[in-house]
Amino acid sequence: MQAFIDFWKAFRLLPSAWLLLLQFVILLLSLLTNNSVSYRALTWALGVLVLLIIAKVIRQTPVFTIMGLSFVGGALIFSALILFGIHDPYVIAISHFFEASAYFIAAFGLLRYMFADRYLTKDELFAAGAVFTLIAWGFAFLYNICQILIPNSFLNPNAMGQQSWLDLLFLSFSLQSATGLSDLIPLSPASRVIAMLQMFCGVMYLALIVSRLIALQYIAHLPKHKDGE
Repeated sequence: MQAFIDFWKAFRLLPSAWLLLLQFVILLLSLLTNNSVSYRALTWALGVLVLLIIAKVIRQTPVFTIMGLSFVGGALIFSALILFGIHDPYVIAISHFFEASAYFIAAFGLLRYMFADRYLTKDELFAAGAVFTLIAWGFAFLYNICQILIPNSFLNPNAMGQQSWLDLLFLSFSLQSATGLSDLIPLSPASRVIAMLQMFCGVMYLALIVSRLIALQYIAHLPKHKDGE
């Protein structure tokens, strides 16, 4: 019991771990097709928690703090409008723009935090996963904006018209991880440009983040030299 309490105290001090946990919970909830008011309220509340943790991450890195918090505030306002029944396509697109911007700036803040440290910590391992999911979520929002503003931006042999959020998120993870498992194909020029940018981000993530973690792990295990040696 004491070991669990110690783990919980350590875990709650890791914002990157909370980001990962909440995003995985939202991902699991996306399996449900319930469109009731309580379900929408629950997913909105979890999304708000994610944005609040993103605000905490942004405030820890002084660069772009005002801009980042503005994006978080805009995302909270417009997502609340959607929750209260305003389903205008342009309102949804603006909400997704603010959310994508907040996610990308949070990913940038975590990257700065990871590259500033000289030793590998638990929070950096969570941060590496959080950066990946933040970028994937941000591009999924961009894909949704694209299909709202440009109809038939994607081809899906299993579904016509606008694609579901889960399909867009699956496309995002497929492109970023370079697995190419998604059966969703970008058709419009805008969607293809976004897809190419995400492919580039995925390759750079593997090249920079993984090599950085390996370097920090190597530094942590360097032999300690005595003074004068």
